Amino acid sequence: MSIKTFPLSKEQIEKLAEQYPTPFYLYDEKAIRENAKALLKAFSVFPGYKEHFAVKALPNPYILSILAEEGLGADCSSLPELLLADMAGMKGEALMLTSNETPAREYVKAKELGAIINLDDITHIVFLEKALGKPDAMPAAWRDLPELISCRYNPGPIKEGNAIIGKPEEAKYGFTREQLFDGYKLLKAKGVKRFGLHTMVASNELSLDYHLETGKLLFELAVEIKTRCGISLEFVNLGGGLGIPYKPEQEAVKWEDLTRGLKKLYDEIIVKGGLDGMAIHTEYGRPITGPYGWLVARAVHKKEIYRNYIALDACMADLMRPALYGAYHHISIPGKENVPSDKTYDVVGSLCENNDKFAIQRNLPAIETAADCLIAANGRKGDLVVIHDAGAHGRAMGFNYNGKLRCGELLLRPDGSVKQIRRAETIEDYFATLDLNALKDFRPEGVS
Repeated sequence: MSIKTFPLSKEQIEKLAEQYPTPFYLYDEKAIRENAKALLKAFSVFPGYKEHFAVKALPNPYILSILAEEGLGADCSSLPELLLADMAGMKGEALMLTSNETPAREYVKAKELGAIINLDDITHIVFLEKALGKPDAMPAAWRDLPELISCRYNPGPIKEGNAIIGKPEEAKYGFTREQLFDGYKLLKAKGVKRFGLHTMVASNELSLDYHLETGKLLFELAVEIKTRCGISLEFVNLGGGLGIPYKPEQEAVKWEDLTRGLKKLYDEIIVKGGLDGMAIHTEYGRPITGPYGWLVARAVHKKEIYRNYIALDACMADLMRPALYGAYHHISIPGKENVPSDKTYDVVGSLCENNDKFAIQRNLPAIETAADCLIAANGRKGDLVVIHDAGAHGRAMGFNYNGKLRCGELLLRPDGSVKQIRRAETIEDYFATLDLNALKDFRPEGVS
C-alpha cells in the first residue's frame, strides 16, 4: 500500500489559495531533495553513476536547479529543454540530448554545450556530421563529431513494452540490433573515441523484474558490442520508465531493491565480460518528482443527470494524463479526510471534450461547490480538491485548446514558505504571439 498525503492542512491551503487563485500546482522541495539523495545513495554501488533527470516530466528551472544542487543532470528532448537545464546549472556531460527526428540546430547547440548526444537513428550519424560542418561561424572544435556519442537501441519484439509507450517493434525510436553494430563501427571509423548505449522501452512500469530484464539485455549487448566492434562502452543508460504507485493499493519499487538486482547482473555480465568500470546512467523523471507534486483546484459546479458530476476550475488542459491514458490519480478533499466516501462522482473540467475527466465513478466525500455556496449565500467558497501524484507529466503537458490558460506552479520550501516558480498564464499571454495590429489591415481573399 502507498499512503497518499498532502503537506498542507486545510487552513494552510485555503490561505494559499487566497494569494494564488486555483488551479495551481504545488511541489514539495524537501521531499524531492530527499528522494534525489536516496536515488544517488542506492546507485552509488556502481562506478560513475549519473542520473539525467527527464526534463520533459517537469520543465521548470527552479526544480532543475534543485536537482542540479543534489548532483543530478538532465535528459533533454529539445532545444528549449537543453537551454532550461543549462540555465539551471546542469553543464557539459551532465546534459544529454535524447531527441528524435532531430533538427540540425538542436545537434549544433548540444555540441556547443558539451552535452552527450544520444543518436536515435543510424542515418543521424552522417546527418550530425553534416550539421556540425556547415556553420562557418562556429568555432572549429564545434564542427567535428563529438568525442562521446551514445546510440539508442530499440530491441523490437525481443522486449515487451507497455500500454503507455507501446510495443518496441511499433515504436519510432532507436536503432535495430544490426544497425547498432554498424553504427558503432561507423562512428569509430569517423574518429569517435567514447561511446554510450541507451534504451527506453517502457513508461510507468512498476514491475521490478521488468527493469532487471532491461538491465540484463543491455549488459549482454554491451559485451557483444565489445566483441563485434572492438568498443568498450563508457556507459550504459538504462533509460527511465520506472513507475510510481498512483493507486493506493500499489507499491513503489524501492531504489535499493532495484540497484541490488542490477548490481548482481552487472557483476555476472559486465565484470566477467571485461567491462568492469563501465558507468551506469539513468533518465528517471516520474519517480523523482511525481509523488511530490499536486494539482490543487476548487469545486465550482455540481451536475446531477444520468451521473453525478463535480466540475473543477481545472480541466484536462492542466492535467491530461487521465484523458490521454485513462490514468488514475488519487483525489482527496482537504478537511474531509475522515468523512465517509459515500458519494460517487465523475470529477470533470470545463473543456468541450467529454473525456475531460479527472476521475470516473470515484467514491468521494460529499463535495460542496462554489455554486452551492453562492446560491446558499453561506459565505463559503466551495471545497478545494487535491489531485495527487501530479509532479511529473502534469503541468508540462498543458495546452491552450478552448482558449484555456495554463495554471501556475508553486514551490513549498523546506522552511514552510511558498514561492511562485511559474505564474499562471494571462489572456495577454494567450494573444502575445498574434500580430493584432496587422489584423486591422487584413482582408480575407475575395472580401472587398
